[in-house]
Amino acid sequence: MSRKVLLVEDDRVLRDSLREALSIEGYELKTAASLADARAQLEHLALGQSIDLVVLDLGLPDGDGQALLSQLRHTSSTPVIVISARDAEGQKIQLLDQGADDYLVKPFGIGELLARMRVALRHRGHSAERALLVYRHGPLEADLRARKVLLSKVEVHLTPTEYALLARLVRQAGQVVTHRQLLTDVWGAEHVDQTHYLRLYMGQLRAKLEVDTADPQHLLTEPGVGYRLAESDTTD
Repeated sequence: MSRKVLLVEDDRVLRDSLREALSIEGYELKTAASLADARAQLEHLALGQSIDLVVLDLGLPDGDGQALLSQLRHTSSTPVIVISARDAEGQKIQLLDQGADDYLVKPFGIGELLARMRVALRHRGHSAERALLVYRHGPLEADLRARKVLLSKVEVHLTPTEYALLARLVRQAGQVVTHRQLLTDVWGAEHVDQTHYLRLYMGQLRAKLEVDTADPQHLLTEPGVGYRLAESDTTD
């Protein structure tokens, strides 16, 4: 089961980078660029879903992320990892005492953030299952760790968006991923209605990865619902 993460971060470049990295690792990511947006999402989720972990920036356009941490600690035990350019020891101690599970100073490596997320989830009694990172189906191979895609042993160059789309499908190989899920995870929640993006990039991916685009064997369409990547031949 995918763990749900709320990323509260106003830096769009960092937000997009983390969205791709966390998606590849198997997390279901929701994003907010402000305190108001984060609160609205948390209130909505309280009606029937839950968030397993919050990654929280402090410097937000409508206030300090510390206020959201205080609110969360009054209502839930959801693990919170603070990410911030502020590196004063006193503030770190204050936030940890206030209930943050960890504090990571920007800039940081994605690998370190992922490791700390796994630790935070374990401490709250959750496991963080790793996503499928090596995919093979017939002549198509994708190694998400190495960021390499091969067709008949020849490396295929993908644009960053094409790669992010393929990686999202690899993570749930064999399962249908809806148009809305793909648009949210690859382009962001603000693009959920722009299905032409999806059709365009899926066409480009098929042109690069299918032997016959008229009869795709890897990137399959589920009419009216979304797309499905054929099930992997390996469970590496």
